Amino acid sequence: MKEAIVPNYSLDMRGEPCPYPAIATLEALPTLKKGEILEVISDCPQSINNIPHDAKNYGYTVLEIIQDGPTIRYLIKK
Repeated sequence: MKEAIVPNYSLDMRGEPCPYPAIATLEALPTLKKGEILEVISDCPQSINNIPHDAKNYGYTVLEIIQDGPTIRYLIKK
């Protein structure tokens, strides 16, 4: 069984239309210390394209993407 990843911070962007979840994610990530993990929760369908792509472009590591119905949970490591 895989060990659950415990995020240091959580950003709940449910109900926010795109591109706000992606923008908020990119604003939050630089405030983390190296090695810390940000959890982003979004129900914007476009975020599946934007958030992982943007995070990788800025040098962050996308650890996990979990989709549960319309809700998508991202775990991103600085």
